[in-house]
Amino acid sequence: MLWGAAIEGRLWYLQVHLHADLQARAERQQMRTISVPPKRGEILDRRGRVLAYSVDTDSIYAVPTEIEDAAKAAAALCGALEDCAPKDQQSLAERLGQSRAFVYVRRQVSPAQARRVAALEFEGVGFLKEDRRFYPNRELAAQVIGFVGIDNNGLGGLEAAYDAQIRGSQGTLLVQTDARRHAFSRLERPPTAGATIELTIDQYLQHVAERELRDGVARNRAAAGTVVIMDPKTGEILALANEPSFNPNTFRDAQAAQRRNRAVQDIYEPGSTFKVVTASAALDEQVVAVDDPIDVSAGLIRFGSRVINDDHSYGILSFTDVIVKSSNVGAIKVGLTLGPERLGRYVRRFGFGRALSPDFPGQTAGIVWDPAKLDASALASISMGYQVGVTPLQMVAAVSSIANGGTLIEPRVVRALVRDGRRTEVTPKVLGRTIKAETAAELTSIMEEVVERGTATYARVPGYTIAGKTGTAAKLVDGRYSHTDFNASFVGFLPSRDPLATIIVVIDSPRAQGYYGGPIAGTIFQKVATATLRHLGVPPTINPGPPVLVARSSRPGPVEGRSDLSGIALARSAHTPTIVPLGVPTAAAVDPRQARVALSSSKGAQTLPDIRGLSAREALRTLTSIGVTARLHGDGLVVSQSPVAGTPIETGASCELWLERAPAASVDP
Repeated sequence: MLWGAAIEGRLWYLQVHLHADLQARAERQQMRTISVPPKRGEILDRRGRVLAYSVDTDSIYAVPTEIEDAAKAAAALCGALEDCAPKDQQSLAERLGQSRAFVYVRRQVSPAQARRVAALEFEGVGFLKEDRRFYPNRELAAQVIGFVGIDNNGLGGLEAAYDAQIRGSQGTLLVQTDARRHAFSRLERPPTAGATIELTIDQYLQHVAERELRDGVARNRAAAGTVVIMDPKTGEILALANEPSFNPNTFRDAQAAQRRNRAVQDIYEPGSTFKVVTASAALDEQVVAVDDPIDVSAGLIRFGSRVINDDHSYGILSFTDVIVKSSNVGAIKVGLTLGPERLGRYVRRFGFGRALSPDFPGQTAGIVWDPAKLDASALASISMGYQVGVTPLQMVAAVSSIANGGTLIEPRVVRALVRDGRRTEVTPKVLGRTIKAETAAELTSIMEEVVERGTATYARVPGYTIAGKTGTAAKLVDGRYSHTDFNASFVGFLPSRDPLATIIVVIDSPRAQGYYGGPIAGTIFQKVATATLRHLGVPPTINPGPPVLVARSSRPGPVEGRSDLSGIALARSAHTPTIVPLGVPTAAAVDPRQARVALSSSKGAQTLPDIRGLSAREALRTLTSIGVTARLHGDGLVVSQSPVAGTPIETGASCELWLERAPAASVDP
């Protein structure tokens, strides 16, 4: 009876009291749930070329409870892997000696390593298929694209910002095993693939930007640099390059400074490039006109004990020449006339002091002071681009608003998301109005002069009109402005009258060939701009060749490969073909000073205006506005033209101009 009672008590204890615990232990032994990672979506450039994709790799795992000699197994596995350090072998031996059902030996191994481990035929060692992210272009756009960790999580760049969309949903594999751990049943819920992301980046322009930036940084022995190419009409970023860079395939070997996206995370004092904001505010508020004289006080101005100098002594300059010659004193006097409230309002309008794009995690808003806290000295600093912190992305977006006629557009690098065969485009977003279109046209004219005869002659591209501004700013080092470390920069857009790209170049601490923005950043800009114009198929805007006629079908549509390709296209109507100029600036983009040149008409036909006495630039703008190309001979003022004024013309016609450097009184009336 005692024996029977003991047996019944034991059975009750096991089947009732320990029922839940034993059932859970049995399920853990008999059933194994394995998470099946999803396939990450690809990342493509604007033309569909692959920038990032996932490949299948083997990960090696072990069941420690099935391994008899952990030390021997660890030694054999490390021998097959061939790259284990002594401490790695010791760590593996410790993991294999634990009383656990699953440990990783090595994740995402090479095919050769997997073959050597499989040849060992170890009991309790197996393989799992996992995805490994691969970047075929290595360093190309590394800071933009980002990188992925070993658990398939985005850790930087777009891989992190759009991780939820790219990653997809993981699946589940439920396996039931017998007492010998042989699987006899499996239930699988497959994973869902992530979305493919199409970028605005152009792989070729990205390569050009990185190549020229790398060469420029090395040639000038600079610490770092950034180049951004942006479409001013849509906000699309065509290229974003940083130097130094890194290989995202081996991101663990890179330092934090190499992985940082300087274009959106590093702030700098822009110096004279910021004068375009001061000039925009002054022109928009009608505080000054383009030809108003400004006494720059022989290049010196005082604020108490503080003295601000120009590099040269100029005396009296027109407002245009204040910007063209980059006079600090002139910009300060204009800023003081504006006052802190009005200048501060335009600084905010141009997007400074806030994050502009949702595509860049960790971007910096910059530093903008409260106008109410600015004294005269601080206002003077801001007027010439000091005591304000900006990012290269903010600066290129601000100048793009001048290029497009006064609209601040959100910069973006994601063009579309593709999921389950459906493509969802990201539409451009307008952030606000910066200046009036007339002000943008006037400022464009001034910025063209900067490139033609001012501080940015290094940025000139033969055959094209370029608008831009240089900047040279001393860096703050230990709370004081350095006499050796500077930021050299240039920002401009091209072609200036129908811009397709805004480009900014910022070089940090050049040490080899001086430190001015014109010869350093302007030279890099010129090389990037030349390649950009060639790649986009933009014909020359000065002395162009004969127009090329492209036959269009009866259904209206863009020229193949580019919707805004400048040139001449033949549009067919129902009966008679009509020559339609593409990319010709609108009337709003023409310099307001050209209003004095009237177009005459005879019996409804357009005739050529009389443009004698105008400068080359004024004549070029006038002819471009009516769809006529110009061929220039000489320089100075127009003294003769062919055909003569009053000749009936058609859109696409050409006109030859002869120029001479002579006073206006000598021009034949």
